Amino acid sequence: MGYAIIDIGGKQLRVEPGRFYDVRHFTQNLNTWGSDARISTSRVLLIRNGSEISIGSPWLANAVVKGRFLHSCFGSKLIIKKIFPKRKTQRTRGYRENIIRFAIDSIQFSCQNANNC
Repeated sequence: MGYAIIDIGGKQLRVEPGRFYDVRHFTQNLNTWGSDARISTSRVLLIRNGSEISIGSPWLANAVVKGRFLHSCFGSKLIIKKIFPKRKTQRTRGYRENIIRFAIDSIQFSCQNANNC
C-alpha cells in the first residue's frame, strides 16, 4: 500500500485508501449531494507506492484520488473569552466549525482525467 498527498479544502492531507478524514471548508452544498456521494480529485501533489515516489509540479498528471462523503459533523468547541479587567467582568462565547468527513476508496496513478477512471 502507498499514500498520496492531496490539496483539498485549502489544506494538504496525507491520505491512504480505506481511512477517513475530516476537512473544513470543502463544499457548501453537501446537503444537495447527500451522504455517501462519490468524489474524485485530481489535485494530487505526491504519490508513494512502495519505494517509488512521484512528485508533481504543482500537481501530478494522470493521478486521481477517489473517495466518498460519509457525513457532516461539528468540530470541537472553541471557547473565546474576553476579559475586561477594569470592569471586573468577562464575556464568554463559543464556536463550533462545520466539518465534512470523507473516506478514501482508491488512489490511481495512470488515469487520463478524473471522470474516466
